[in-house]
Amino acid sequence: MTPMIVSHEHKFIFLKTIKTAGTSIEAALVQVCGPDDIITPYREASEKDRQGRGPQNYRLQHPLVPKPPLWRRVTGRPERYYHPTVGFFEHMPAWRARVYLGEQIWRSYFKFAFERNPWDRQISWYFYKTKTKLLKPNFDRFMNSRKHAYVWNFEIYGDKSEIAVDYVGRYERLEEDLSSVLKHIGVNETIDVPHTNRTRTRDHATSYQTFYTPRTQELVAEWYAREINALGYTFEGMVGPGGLEPPTRRL
Repeated sequence: MTPMIVSHEHKFIFLKTIKTAGTSIEAALVQVCGPDDIITPYREASEKDRQGRGPQNYRLQHPLVPKPPLWRRVTGRPERYYHPTVGFFEHMPAWRARVYLGEQIWRSYFKFAFERNPWDRQISWYFYKTKTKLLKPNFDRFMNSRKHAYVWNFEIYGDKSEIAVDYVGRYERLEEDLSSVLKHIGVNETIDVPHTNRTRTRDHATSYQTFYTPRTQELVAEWYAREINALGYTFEGMVGPGGLEPPTRRL
């Protein structure tokens, strides 16, 4: 579990996406956070990798924060810390962050997320979702269920068909793009980017393309057309130019 971060210290908002090295990015960003910044909870497994602040300021009183379900209130069972009822939570979509933070902060802070080639990301998601299954379905069968196989990254940093943040960095050039972000927000010191929370998946000498049939390749193209069109990904892996180019207009 990797948090989202709102830094009032450096005026940035980091929205955490799925299977994009979010734990490594978070572990780097907390090193520059201040006492008033928002850091949502994280996996206990990644605690040893932290060099900065822990979870803080993520609970919120707001009329649009969902109420705990009735069964949770009756039983008195504590809420899971990543449930939206606590306020800020991991994989929080841009629209909800915008509502909770207000227009002034949303428009004035630098908002960013990271993305990964959807065809590569889908293979990583497949191994993650099936890692505990005794009878693991093959990838082709896994892709038969959009409900269980879909990765909702665009819903985190997008709004309908538009990108809702100022910048989308690329997993494929993680350190370069994160360095550009840090310079943009005024952090000139060297920040370590630890490699954390990796899912043990395929032999990385094996290309993700080898898992696909024409049918599953087309399914990914259909499911993730918005990020593919916006960010220039192809099945072959092209990701466009480097640097801190704006990915879209600012909403």
